[in-house]
Amino acid sequence: MNTNILIIGAGFAGVWSALSAARLLDQAQRGDLSISVLAPQAELRIRPRFYEADVHAMQAPLAALFESVGVKFIQGHADSIDAEARQVGYRDSQGQQRQISYDRLVLAAGSQVARPAIAGLAEHTFDVDQMESAVRLEQHLNGLAALPASPARNTVVVCGGGFTGIETATEMPARLQAILGAATAVRVVVVDRGAKIGAALGAGITPSIVAACEQAGVEWLPASAVVAVDAGGVTLDNGEYIASKTVIWTVGVKASPLTAHVPGERDGFGRLRVDDHLKVIGQPHIYATGDVAWAAVDELGNHALMTCQHAIPMGRHSGNNAAADLLALTPVVYRQPKYVTCLDLGGWGAAFSEGWQRELKLQGQEGKDLKRQINSVWIYPPAADRATALAAADPAITIV
Repeated sequence: MNTNILIIGAGFAGVWSALSAARLLDQAQRGDLSISVLAPQAELRIRPRFYEADVHAMQAPLAALFESVGVKFIQGHADSIDAEARQVGYRDSQGQQRQISYDRLVLAAGSQVARPAIAGLAEHTFDVDQMESAVRLEQHLNGLAALPASPARNTVVVCGGGFTGIETATEMPARLQAILGAATAVRVVVVDRGAKIGAALGAGITPSIVAACEQAGVEWLPASAVVAVDAGGVTLDNGEYIASKTVIWTVGVKASPLTAHVPGERDGFGRLRVDDHLKVIGQPHIYATGDVAWAAVDELGNHALMTCQHAIPMGRHSGNNAAADLLALTPVVYRQPKYVTCLDLGGWGAAFSEGWQRELKLQGQEGKDLKRQINSVWIYPPAADRATALAAADPAITIV
């Protein structure tokens, strides 16, 4: 099988790469060039919402959208990249091994939670990293009601006090009481290596995190680490044991293993270093985007984070530039100097900040209203209307 532009992945970066490539081909009136997306399913899974309940609904179908703009969807799991031969190996929906050739490749394969070699971690922890694992956690939580009441049943340990850990932890008391009963004494504990509560998010947001955790009854164990997990709970580095039937791992992410198939320089997350046009340095036919790209966002030394805030504009640029390369057109430079955060803090509300120093701008209910707008509207793909979808894929559009 052959295609002119092959995009691996149907996450935020992959979807917007496909739309932006289609936009440029449409403008050039080049219906003879093809765009294909290779992914396990034709749906955009709304990963930033996987800490919420009803996670099975956190997806947007893509088949009609791709059809409207002339993008071919190939269902399968990519497992190899041959940069020299310009071929990608994949397993199709029936498990058969296949190959596809490309002229330009856009690697948008995303990231996954990092799991260090901690005893029992793989066997006894949950995560909210992928839809399947988040659904598994939700099913487990719902099943707690059938167990006899005990401190272990009523306790959730969240390992990691970064963005995902905080959102998961502050949402968890209400989720637990909805399952176990409003009168149930539940315990949610955040174990974090940081010296202070919310240390990873900066001083501007910390007071909001503290207030939200106090209101929800979320405990923090700063300057602590989990060294072992078993079926009954976790052991900390100071020897303390916390009995818990629910241990959620949120400590760090790493780029897709597919990055290892592409020769190039990588950062500590495994992301491929790219130039200003998101082309992998040293690879004339491969672009990296979203969570697999180590990309500069400004001239001050800041780099894109592994979030949809950066993945969406990066997708608009990478797809455009892959198409521009084939059309011998001038590529566009990726820059995204404005940075914001909007941290969900459960029933307390949310905290919204601007800038890399995270200067607090909104909190409480005002922040929550904005967070709901972002999570339920802004990050979803456009409607399956050709004109609307192509217009939305303009790389000049600023997401924040």
